[in-house]
Amino acid sequence: MELTLAITGASGSIYAHRTLAHMAASGVVERVNLIMSRSALVVARVEMGAKIEEGDARAVNEWVGLPADSKLIRFHRLDNMAAAPSSGSHPQAGMVVVPCSMGTLGAIASGAGTNLIHRAADVTLKEGRRLVLVVRETPYNAVHLENMLRLAHAGARVFPASPGFYHRPQTIEQLVDHLVFRLLDQFGIPHPTGTRWKGETGETMNAE
Repeated sequence: MELTLAITGASGSIYAHRTLAHMAASGVVERVNLIMSRSALVVARVEMGAKIEEGDARAVNEWVGLPADSKLIRFHRLDNMAAAPSSGSHPQAGMVVVPCSMGTLGAIASGAGTNLIHRAADVTLKEGRRLVLVVRETPYNAVHLENMLRLAHAGARVFPASPGFYHRPQTIEQLVDHLVFRLLDQFGIPHPTGTRWKGETGETMNAE
């Protein structure tokens, strides 16, 4: 399986980090086309201490915990409009933007292909492939909500970064992984199943 993963400057670099790590460990993802906005590079450094420069595949591999010479992740420059994800004739399973800023959301909703993230998302939609947008902002204003609805009508999956708690997470990583596993489910990518809801186990849950 080949996917495109874009990281924008919204807070939540850890979601992208854990998504990449679990994709690498899945055994079914053979290639990740990675695109990072310039703001994403800054946020990853501030939030996680990641020292990544645009196009530095070795630094990304180190960040994710892969061997320095791993070819799983192909790092594309934001301004490289000739990269593989910009063409519908390049086959892949879909694309995820994690986290997705409201600026990127608005650009995709408007069809403004001003950089590779926008263009790759537009291609994903026009080819009928799965586009998942892990939106990270609070509160949403009316413009945000209208853009989400517009993209949902266009076929995208709007995926708020709002993890659940029924698996009783004890660490931030467990909390993040709950959402990441739901994200991987969107593409049929295998993962540990500890956070999946297994139904009631004898106790009646009161929904009131």
